[in-house]
Amino acid sequence: MTANALADLHLRCFGTHPRPWSAAEIEDLLDSRLNFLISRPAGFLIGRTVVDEAELLTVAVSPDARRQGIARALLAEFRETSRQRGAVEAFLEVASDNTAAQALYLADGWREVGTRRNYYASGLDAILMRRVL
Repeated sequence: MTANALADLHLRCFGTHPRPWSAAEIEDLLDSRLNFLISRPAGFLIGRTVVDEAELLTVAVSPDARRQGIARALLAEFRETSRQRGAVEAFLEVASDNTAAQALYLADGWREVGTRRNYYASGLDAILMRRVL
C-alpha cells in the first residue's frame, strides 16, 4: 500500500475523530528504521520498537471488513515482529470513547495501566494499555 492509500484508509476508519493521519505523516513515520508497517488488503498497523519496548501507533481496518479477524491477525503479527526486534512489552493509547478497540485489545491480552487526560486535540482522554510480549 502506498502512503496515499494508507492515509485514505485511515480517513475511512477514523473520519475526523480523533484525527486521521495524512500521507506525509505516514511517509515520515515509515522513514524511521524504528517504525514498521504490517498491511493487509483491508487494513494496516504501524508499530515502533525502541530497545525492549514496542508501541502500537495505529491499527486501521476498513469499516466494511471489520469483524473478520483482520485486526486480530495484525495484532498477532505486531507481537511477533516486536519480539523479533527485541521488545518484551508493548504500549498503546486508545481513545476513551473507542469501546470496540478497547474490547479488541482486552481480548488480545492488553491491560489498562493509565489515562492520558486531554490526549487528543478534541480534548478526549486516551487510555494507556500495556501488554507483555
